[in-house]
Amino acid sequence: MSQVLNIKGKNMSFELLKKVGDAQKKKAVIDVRSGDTVRVSQKIKEGDKFRIQVFEGTVIRVDRKNSHTERIVVRKVTSGVGVEKSFLMHSPLVEKVEIVRRGKVRRNNLRYLRERSGKSARLTQKDFDRHAVNALPEEEEAEEAPAEEAAAEEKAEA
Repeated sequence: MSQVLNIKGKNMSFELLKKVGDAQKKKAVIDVRSGDTVRVSQKIKEGDKFRIQVFEGTVIRVDRKNSHTERIVVRKVTSGVGVEKSFLMHSPLVEKVEIVRRGKVRRNNLRYLRERSGKSARLTQKDFDRHAVNALPEEEEAEEAPAEEAAAEEKAEA
């Protein structure tokens, strides 16, 4: 009997954690994939003020997609030194993620780029609609709503 209570207790605590995690989630995030070149705007606190710092590089890893702990690892080479930074997509400190280029890759984890430099570290570029990819789903719904209202008004007038 005590095992049943423990199992139920665990289920309840998991559901509680899930509710808390879902409350922290952003309404919509951009669909970022490995191989994409992204520009991430992050809030940095200095003293009492916040400023926006932009980090542009190649996504070498995407973790836990569709979760409140979704994470991307972005790599860039600055002055011959490779720098990797990890960003939680649903963090309030991540202001904006913009996809600049989309790379053609066949795997999720691009660790092999760490050993490469120069032209061998380049990824083949794929064609994509930059404006459509960088538009958040909630913005699209907001744009569609006035159009639907206008169509409904026209039908009512006719």
